[in-house]
Amino acid sequence: MGDHKDDGINIDPAYVRALAELLDDTSLTEIEVEDGDRKVRVARKVATASAPVAYAPAPVAAPSVAAPAAPAAAAPAAPAAETFADAVKSPMVGTVYLSPEPGAPNFATAGSAVKEGDTILIIEAMKVMNPITAPASGMLKAVHVENSQPVEYDQPLFTIG
Repeated sequence: MGDHKDDGINIDPAYVRALAELLDDTSLTEIEVEDGDRKVRVARKVATASAPVAYAPAPVAAPSVAAPAAPAAAAPAAPAAETFADAVKSPMVGTVYLSPEPGAPNFATAGSAVKEGDTILIIEAMKVMNPITAPASGMLKAVHVENSQPVEYDQPLFTIG
C-alpha cells in the first residue's frame, strides 16, 4: 500500500474545490493547472444540456397523428437552422461584450450596415479582449447573443446577409 502512495500524487480536495468554484465564478467549462510534476484538470460539460433542448422539437413534430401541428412546429425550426447555418460562430469560449466599454453604444446592431473587418463584438477569454469582426460587408441580420453572456466554442454569434 505504501508503494501506491509514493507512485501517485497527493491531491488536496480543498484545492480542487477552489478550482471548481473558479469555474463557477468565471463561467468557464474547464481549467487545468500544472505545478511541477502535479497537474490538475477540472472540467464540466455544459453544452450537452443545450443540445437536447434544440433537438426536442423534432421528435415531437415527427408523429403523424398531429399532422396539423407538425408543419407549424417544423416551420419555425427550419428558418432557425438556416439562420444559424449562415451565422458567424464563436472561435473560443468566453464572455461576449457588444460594446467597447460599459455604457458605450454597441459596435453594431441588427439592421445596421457593416463592412468587412468591422468589429461586431468582443469575446473576453482569460482576461484578453478578442475582437470578432465581420467576415464580409453587408447587413447585420441578427445578433444571436446578449451582452455579458458566456459563449461556447462554435456557438452562433451573429448573421450577416
